[in-house]
Amino acid sequence: MPLKDLPADAQPREKLLARGPAALSDAELLALLLRTGIVGKGVLQLAQELLDPPGRDAAGRPTGGFGGIAGLLHAGADDLRRIKGLGPAKRAELVAVLELARRALAQQLQERQVFDSADTVKHYLQLHLANKGHEVFAVLFLDSQHRLLALEELFRGTLAQTSVYPREVVLRALHHQAAAVVLAHNHPSGSVQPSRADEQLTQTLKAALALVDVRVLDHVIVAPGQALSMAEKGLV
Repeated sequence: MPLKDLPADAQPREKLLARGPAALSDAELLALLLRTGIVGKGVLQLAQELLDPPGRDAAGRPTGGFGGIAGLLHAGADDLRRIKGLGPAKRAELVAVLELARRALAQQLQERQVFDSADTVKHYLQLHLANKGHEVFAVLFLDSQHRLLALEELFRGTLAQTSVYPREVVLRALHHQAAAVVLAHNHPSGSVQPSRADEQLTQTLKAALALVDVRVLDHVIVAPGQALSMAEKGLV
């Protein structure tokens, strides 16, 4: 059913203005962003299709939706192409929402100490790393007040491992004149439990960076929908 044919108090825009955004379902909020559907598929149906669970075809290619808002926000412009009805304009708008979320979190981390906003750090890293299909090792470079200077993805690997070179991490820390860092990488498998290799890498980088007076504050492991702080587990 087209949105205009719904009762006035059930139309997402009017519902939001009258009752606030919390009153809307994920599909209704997404429908407001998409604005229109296509022939044979209303905007609410299109929104729900984006939120449906993902699947795979016989060749192993991804099909279906993105498994909710979190999965959708981690999708790239190319990923969105598989949804019929999402033209360039709609894909651009969805990707822009993700980028705005990243920038808002980055601004918070630039304005206050990372130690005072551990959850913000996790959310920020999830938006950047959680939905990648390969392992990525990244570093948050921080100033003496533990505010964000930069986030850099330094190494990429396979699903099983990534090669991290301590010398390169040290050089980038010196480049940014960082006083501290937060290490981060993703687990495409979905588990955020640190492996023995993760623990060894943390200690290796901690020792290397200590030689140039740069502290390792944490090592965060992220996966879709979750993140783990190794510092909170006493492993840093």
